[in-house]
Amino acid sequence: MNAAIDLATRFPLVVFTVLLALLAVYWLLVALRLAPVELFEHDSLKDDHLASALVSLGFAGVPASLALTLLVVLAGALTLALELAVLRWLPLGFFRIPLGVGVIWGAFALASPPASWLCLRLLHRLHQRSPHAPERLPRCLLGERVRVTATAEGDEPVVTAVLEDDPTHEVRLATKSGDVPHPGEHRVLVKYLTVDGRYRAVPERDYLDARTRLRRLHLLRRLQRRDGTSA
Repeated sequence: MNAAIDLATRFPLVVFTVLLALLAVYWLLVALRLAPVELFEHDSLKDDHLASALVSLGFAGVPASLALTLLVVLAGALTLALELAVLRWLPLGFFRIPLGVGVIWGAFALASPPASWLCLRLLHRLHQRSPHAPERLPRCLLGERVRVTATAEGDEPVVTAVLEDDPTHEVRLATKSGDVPHPGEHRVLVKYLTVDGRYRAVPERDYLDARTRLRRLHLLRRLQRRDGTSA
């Protein structure tokens, strides 16, 4: 028992011990209906927040809380394996801290693709095989690709679309003047309108271009801050 406690409180494993404890408390609160599953979600992908970052990592359509939980579990398992196989046998001393930071970064990087795949597979199987599966949370759909199925002309066109990975799930799209999609067109959900439950959607190419511009803008701002600090 003492050996397990010593291992769990050793850096970098102690980081995952704390994170897993916090996640366990969070899911307990969710089970008691004292905390929402959409805790980390926002109404738009425009800003650089946790849910937006997870979407860019391939977790589109997945609740950020679920994605974060799987990421921490898989990254923690990788770190535990490395600790047992290598780190515990090395006389690292002070160098355990910078090395541990690198291990944490590498563990999350390696865990991201399988965690994304697992999340998407779990949701797909749940909604495909169970007709009584819980409805997908609206803000969790941001970043999902949809296919436009119908457009009703009028003063305010009514546009409906279905998720590409779940054609049984239909959503309504909000349109702007001069930007009415045609049936068969593919778009990406980028904003949820809480007033009427519709979504803003943009062509996939525009979405990818916007994400690239945002990354470059954030990088430029960071460089400007560093230059200002160094000056």
